[in-house]
Amino acid sequence: MSTLNPTRKVSRRHELREDTVVTFYARALGYFENNRNTVYGVLGGIVLVVLLIFAFSWNKSSKNAKALSEMAFAVQRYEAGDFQASLDGDASFVGMIDIADKYGSTASGNLATFYAADASFRVGNMEGALKYWEAYSKDSNYLGASAYAGEAAVHEMNGDHKKAGDLFLRAATVFESEITSPMYLESAARAYAAAGETSKAIAAFETIRDDYASSQSARNVDFSLAKLNASK
Repeated sequence: MSTLNPTRKVSRRHELREDTVVTFYARALGYFENNRNTVYGVLGGIVLVVLLIFAFSWNKSSKNAKALSEMAFAVQRYEAGDFQASLDGDASFVGMIDIADKYGSTASGNLATFYAADASFRVGNMEGALKYWEAYSKDSNYLGASAYAGEAAVHEMNGDHKKAGDLFLRAATVFESEITSPMYLESAARAYAAAGETSKAIAAFETIRDDYASSQSARNVDFSLAKLNASK
């Protein structure tokens, strides 16, 4: 009995598949040899993009940590009611304005932007308050709603009641809350009424009546609605 392996029978389909692989490899090798610089350029570009993405993510994370660290003393001053010091900082700590301007694209810098807006409002700097509330990146949460309401309050003080009404309404709907939404709706109704937008004022009061009937804002809603309907 022979110890040699029997001759392997190769199907025609297998032969064709092997020929295809060999042909593709030969063509790919030929393309690479003829376009070596182009291939290296493309690969180099891909590597560069990956490195830039990594560097950007690392840099942003580093900046976020830096902003959070620098905010500590400014937050302490804010919570103590020393709003101007919180904004400006001094020789011993960085103020909210500098942190917001330098790190505003990070999460911590964005929070500093909110603090800068609120502190500016509290010291009567309406221009600064509006600037930072508009710059604040708003999520659909309590702070986002507060920022819209802050913008609205500035516009209302400046006499732009229609704009104020729109922003108060946005504050009421971006983050629905049994506590804040009826208050913002009441403010929206007040601003719309001052702007002569009676139908929008009525709609805001009706939302309070229908959706927030147990709220403080709903106590006088029927009287307010009767007054507005009588003025139409």
